[in-house]
Amino acid sequence: MPQEVEASVLFVPETEALRFLPEGPYRYGSNRLSWVAITHGADAKSGSLNVFDFGNGSNRNIPLTGRPGFAFPTNRPNVFVVGMERSVDLVDIESGEVQHWIGGIDAQVEGTIINDGVTFDGHLVFGCKELTFSKKIAGLYLLRRGEQTPVQLLDNQICSNGKAVRNGRDGVYEFFDICSPSQQVLRWTLDTNSGKVTEPQVVVDLVGSDVFPDGMIMTPDEKSLIVAIYDPRESNHGEARQFSIATGQLERTWICPASPRVTCPQLIERNGRVELLLTTADEGMSPELRAKSTNAGALFVGETDFDSAGECPAFELK
Repeated sequence: MPQEVEASVLFVPETEALRFLPEGPYRYGSNRLSWVAITHGADAKSGSLNVFDFGNGSNRNIPLTGRPGFAFPTNRPNVFVVGMERSVDLVDIESGEVQHWIGGIDAQVEGTIINDGVTFDGHLVFGCKELTFSKKIAGLYLLRRGEQTPVQLLDNQICSNGKAVRNGRDGVYEFFDICSPSQQVLRWTLDTNSGKVTEPQVVVDLVGSDVFPDGMIMTPDEKSLIVAIYDPRESNHGEARQFSIATGQLERTWICPASPRVTCPQLIERNGRVELLLTTADEGMSPELRAKSTNAGALFVGETDFDSAGECPAFELK
């Protein structure tokens, strides 16, 4: 029988704009994590990078000029690599300086922007989303270690979301990827040398259900995936689910009371324990559902039995 854990609210962003679409939590030094507010409202064209200190409960907000899909700390002090709109930028959170580092992402199509990503072994893989969520035209890209020209891996994404990798050897990895409307988690072979993904296999299949996989991380033992579940219905709670990579079976569920739209997971170490942190959103809620979803947009934490939080590597800049 899968274990069920009720998560509790750790932090409530101070404005409705910051609660609209929090995603991408990522450990950043001791007792801190970064996260992005992808957009500050249904009609907004900009969002922000945030640094939350779960030691003292403070949140630092860094406004951005566009909509960030991912943000990772780098090996340069105070500098984050941020996928925003159609460029990959370097953002100094102390000076506020933004360097437009790589432009022209998805330039061959219209109506897409950068969404989720993952960094590993100095590489960066990130995907885009089509803004009407109806056309398979968005790209998936690989930025190899030390390079500044992304390689397009796929051109048929609708909304590219959670990603994870394991078993890297000689530049070849198992790559786990979510395109949310497909309601599946796929495992690919990613060859960073040739710049190709091949041999897709379904690992988690939610087809036929009423919910969608969103953000994703791998467990520290690399045997399971923790998937945030975005529930568009008028539900009274949200979920993150842990699935076995070998079997696809559900192993554990974390419940987020009064917040049905869970967007991304991340493991943190707090008070001597490893906990699962979950971002949630109030995106697209009717006034009635928002009134009932009193915790929508909050960051939650839930208990785990993991011995470590695993890796959150910084992105390596030359």
